[in-house]
Amino acid sequence: QVQLVESGGGLVQAGGSLRLSCAASGSIFSINTMGWYRQAPGKERELVAAITRSGETKYTDSVKGRFTISRSGGKNTVYLQMNSLKPEDTAVYYCNTEIANREYWGQGTQVTVSS
Repeated sequence: QVQLVESGGGLVQAGGSLRLSCAASGSIFSINTMGWYRQAPGKERELVAAITRSGETKYTDSVKGRFTISRSGGKNTVYLQMNSLKPEDTAVYYCNTEIANREYWGQGTQVTVSS
């Protein structure tokens, strides 16, 4: 069992920055990849960025060069640094991991970017 708790969302003007955090607890030794997803109203949930235990990262094209995913030295906290935010980044952001083919999700944190 793994619990994921996100924090750091909020309201920001276009061009601003936010940093999201996700702390994992429970069977964290089983965690390899951690990721951030987002879901905007009326849209499907999409992968934003992911990072493996070894530090390999991937990003969806729309955030490349603006967002940076990182992981704490203890590997149980993942961050998403979001710069140059755009109104289209507005969504609920969810932390995610998968262990033994079971997915775990955080409760989500709202990010709203005003134009």
